[in-house]
Amino acid sequence: MDFRDKRLRTSIHIRNGQDSIVVDTGPDFRQQMLRERIDRLDAVVFTHAHKDHTAGLDDVRSFNFLQQCDMPVFGRLDVLQQIRTEFAYAFGEKKYPGIPQLSLKEIDTDAFSIGGTTFLPLPVTHLKLPVLGFRIGDFAYITDANFIPESTYDRLKGVRVLVLNALQKESHVSHFNLDEAIEVAKRIGAAQTWFTHISHRMGLHTATDKELHSGIRLAYDGLRLEI
Repeated sequence: MDFRDKRLRTSIHIRNGQDSIVVDTGPDFRQQMLRERIDRLDAVVFTHAHKDHTAGLDDVRSFNFLQQCDMPVFGRLDVLQQIRTEFAYAFGEKKYPGIPQLSLKEIDTDAFSIGGTTFLPLPVTHLKLPVLGFRIGDFAYITDANFIPESTYDRLKGVRVLVLNALQKESHVSHFNLDEAIEVAKRIGAAQTWFTHISHRMGLHTATDKELHSGIRLAYDGLRLEI
């Protein structure tokens, strides 16, 4: 079996100089961090509050222990409120030993920095839910979207490497399907586009990859990009 057909939940790890940052912590967060042997984490940034993007946050406790500090967690206000609800035990007055230590940082659509890494938020819509993608230099990451407003297309001008969600070949109520993602990728015009948040209904990696246009490929677990 092709290892690229084993698809865990979607997230990315960004290494920029000394900065080590994760975007989203799904249920597979611990497994992914161990697989990639990531032994330091400076911050977590969230795109939105759906469980398949937040459920693994508890496992930052390992980095609390190793680094002896709270973990900065960046997200929109609604995302942080959901984090407080789902992980209420981490915010109580009486804290059980070993619980995750989180420092919540509210963001909106303005650029923000973590260490030497600047994030430009990319507002998109996931059916009716506001979601943030992010641009870092010439790299852009958008997941869980089925609509991109004109103002966000403006923020995507000049992107060289794009990671974009493409759930499946059939239409979907809240995600771009394959054909829609191809049209969005063509409009953005990045030299290199990788499709992510791929369900198993997309089909096998090798067969689907052959159907794609030049410069567009399916991403896969463990993919590393140097930009």
